[in-house]
Amino acid sequence: MGKEGFRSLRVWQKARELTLLVYDVTRSDTFTRDFSLQDQMRRASVSVPSNIAEGYERDTDPEAVRYFRIAKGSLSELLTQADIAHTVGFIKDDRYEQIEATCTELSAMLGKFIVTRLSK
Repeated sequence: MGKEGFRSLRVWQKARELTLLVYDVTRSDTFTRDFSLQDQMRRASVSVPSNIAEGYERDTDPEAVRYFRIAKGSLSELLTQADIAHTVGFIKDDRYEQIEATCTELSAMLGKFIVTRLSK
């Protein structure tokens, strides 16, 4: 582990960027009509880098993989919520596409991370 630990991981950095994007998107006035959805999206997005960090710090690969899988699950949860928010008009097309592309990219990155850890 380097000095920066989990912060040096590209997957963590990308997950953090996604969280900041979600906070920015959910800050719009349209979300004031549905605080619950806003809160759920923010929680799911925060869960992704948090679980990557926690998994990185775990002592064994099976423990680490468990947290990486939770992060992957949170991405699916977030994408579902973003899809609903987009469908009801809370999120504009370009912002939804940005969230969707980032979730897809992160899911693939985490999948590779999991396979690498399991093959050790």
